[in-house]
Amino acid sequence: MGFAEFMIKVSYFAAALLFIIGLKRMSSPRTARGGIVWAGWGMVIATVATFFWPGLSWGNITLIALGIAVGGGLAWWTGKKVAMTDMPQMIALYNGMGGGAAGAIAAVELYQGGNHGLTVTFLAVLGGLIGSVSFSGSLIAFAKLQGWMTKPIRFKGGNQVNAALLLGAFIVGMFLLGNYPAHTTLVTIFFVLALTAGVMLTNPIGGADMPVVISLYNALTGLAVAFEGFVLQNEAMIIAGTVVGSAGTLLTQLMAKAMNRSLASVLFSGFGDAAVDGGEVEGSMKEIEASDAGIQMAFASRVIIVPGYGLAVAQAQHKVWELTRLLQEKGVQVSFAIHPVAGRMPGHMNVLLAEAGVPYDLIYDLDEINADFEKTDVVLVIGANDVVNPVARTDPSSPIYGMPILNADKAKNVIVIKRGKGKGFSGIENRLFYLDNTRMLYGDGQAAVSELIHAVKAS
Repeated sequence: MGFAEFMIKVSYFAAALLFIIGLKRMSSPRTARGGIVWAGWGMVIATVATFFWPGLSWGNITLIALGIAVGGGLAWWTGKKVAMTDMPQMIALYNGMGGGAAGAIAAVELYQGGNHGLTVTFLAVLGGLIGSVSFSGSLIAFAKLQGWMTKPIRFKGGNQVNAALLLGAFIVGMFLLGNYPAHTTLVTIFFVLALTAGVMLTNPIGGADMPVVISLYNALTGLAVAFEGFVLQNEAMIIAGTVVGSAGTLLTQLMAKAMNRSLASVLFSGFGDAAVDGGEVEGSMKEIEASDAGIQMAFASRVIIVPGYGLAVAQAQHKVWELTRLLQEKGVQVSFAIHPVAGRMPGHMNVLLAEAGVPYDLIYDLDEINADFEKTDVVLVIGANDVVNPVARTDPSSPIYGMPILNADKAKNVIVIKRGKGKGFSGIENRLFYLDNTRMLYGDGQAAVSELIHAVKAS
């Protein structure tokens, strides 16, 4: 090993340490921003070190620099332009790009043929399969989140077709381990089957399951990158892919647990848009005027705000923070309660509230704040539905029975801001809306919170 190669290995090791430190810091909202910077510097070190790889031609250096310029430029532009409400789509797209890159590396290696060795070819096949599924699946997730695909596509025998596609891709991939005359044709068939499997797997999944799906494709992308790192003998790719894959896998498990569902049921049951109603609901929804709701909040001792996807759609986060500061000036203790699957991606609500400037010490996870609802005067629910539905605790026949929820129904008073009387993404009637301590404030989230602000100022 020459000096240049030794220094590259040392740089990759330093990059790996920075990735791990960055990931550790991303585990807390207080240090997440710094964690991204640490991991970013790790990527810079790994990328710069690659330019000094022995034997790298000027043609390859030019291509790498061109790729970094184009990719970095697009990432910079989208990062500046994309609204916080569109972050789930962008994350889905970025996941897809990572999977696509891993698939492209596998395609180059497999189309070249030659003798890479059985182990390397096997890893290239695995990385190509997983990366391609993640790529096409993430693009479908992006289309769904962007509103380009409004309804899931399901048909009888869909799961069997998906299984056949994945099995077919794997079998064809195993043929690539040998030396066959139709090698190029087999590689093409392999990628067509893998890409089709990603599309078919994601098509039936409803909007309510999107946080889990995005997290899953993130894990798959990391795994595919790690496999292709073995193919290229690039330690930085192996470590970065393994870190992303393992973190994504743990996050996927946590998200599925937060919905009290198995990953298999997310992928194959199509619950997200199932036509379920959760049974008959007694009582009626009772409306409240914004002026009365504002006075109620202004004279409360403690208020908990529960944000959901409706907050993101209405882009009401800045108004909510303005309302919070007004209440605090009146001596009201205000907290934010966030369910793990609130929104359309993991941490979606945390990102929105951070954009508005809400301090981290006001934001609590489900386990941290659930016991406090009983001591709370007013809970303000904005655009959240299933994560506060008490049937998850009380009705064994409900599709969401057993799912951990925010105990908003145990507060003294609940105010729900909602556009209309319709059901949420899951199609389940929310019994919280019919309870005696609940009042409905109908309207757009941002407009309704603005009315609350006027009411609090006037009180």
